[in-house]
Amino acid sequence: MRSAVGVAVLALVLGGSAVAEPASHGPEWIGTWQTAPASAQVGTETGHPNKTIRNVVHTSIGGKAARVRLSNAFGTAPVLMSHVTVALSTGAASTVPGSMRAVTFGGLPNVTIPVGAEVVSDAVNLTVPADADLAVTVYTPQESGPATYHPQAYRENYFATGDHAADETGTPFAAATTSFHYVSGVEVRDSRARGAIVAFGDSITDGAWSTRGANLRWPDQLFDRFAQRPAPLRYGVLNAGISANRLASQGTNPTAGQNALARLDRDALTRAGVRTVVLVEGINDIQSTVPAEQLIMGLRQVVERGHAAGVRVVVGTMTPWKGWRTYTPEREEIRLAVNEFIRTAGIFDGVIDMDAALRDPADPGMLRPAFDSGDHLHPNDAGYKAMAEAVDLRKL
Repeated sequence: MRSAVGVAVLALVLGGSAVAEPASHGPEWIGTWQTAPASAQVGTETGHPNKTIRNVVHTSIGGKAARVRLSNAFGTAPVLMSHVTVALSTGAASTVPGSMRAVTFGGLPNVTIPVGAEVVSDAVNLTVPADADLAVTVYTPQESGPATYHPQAYRENYFATGDHAADETGTPFAAATTSFHYVSGVEVRDSRARGAIVAFGDSITDGAWSTRGANLRWPDQLFDRFAQRPAPLRYGVLNAGISANRLASQGTNPTAGQNALARLDRDALTRAGVRTVVLVEGINDIQSTVPAEQLIMGLRQVVERGHAAGVRVVVGTMTPWKGWRTYTPEREEIRLAVNEFIRTAGIFDGVIDMDAALRDPADPGMLRPAFDSGDHLHPNDAGYKAMAEAVDLRKL
């Protein structure tokens, strides 16, 4: 059930007669999927006029109604979404017949998103399966500012010219993209889950070098573990990783997003149903020799702000990186010092020793060969599985 939606599930979803009650009368909304807006897309100074963009997203928990979040966080002008739809996806540009639903905003079929803003749609009467693909499609008819996007989707999404937001066949979507555009989240209602967990970090959380389209990032594989538990013990798992992102300093990479302290509220603490943030971040700061004291300050800030918002904060140790192009023994000492703080400070609601889960016993500064994607920094699919398995679910 990793890409195409199973036949049995489709029969249940499309053949069932359940209709969602109005949002005000039901249980709380819980996030099932998320991506973190990273930057304005280079080369889109006027947005994507007269383009339809089909973003294929992968759910964690399911529910009996859905709503979507759209972002203009990095735009410089308002952007009009004149036609928005959501449907069950086949895993490619086409959608499951009969599952297409129009998305409204305050009862209107379109929405103009102000500069720097995010909007949340009305409830959509669509039964959303767990661990399945959804197509969130937007049509932007006119020029705007640069498009807000997440560069690394680790799957294909699609462009078409003209308004094809309601197209089921996928035929008009001739152009492919490996980014997410404008869409920033999907939430479900009437789920039996207890809340959501936000995985917050850099490329290792974003899923760098995981198998494209297979949903094998470590947060995906963490949800796989939750899926094996009884439904009332499950949580939605949201991915707020951005490749090249930093914890407590701001780099110059234009697609790396704002540092963790700058984006914490938007990408983690205000997500629907969030109960716990799992932070694994800092290795990009270390590559610029940011001192351990500054990273420790950043970790303390995340804890203080998380607890003030009523959110638990669980922190993972930084994983091995010896052999990566910017590795030096001096920078490794920073990683070791911060990891020791994480293990011993006693200020977190839980600690996940990702370092211990991935390191090579013969050379603890390196990734275990079986977990190395080949660049000595990013894990492969097996490494991401080891990270997910290192999590004590009781701490979440």
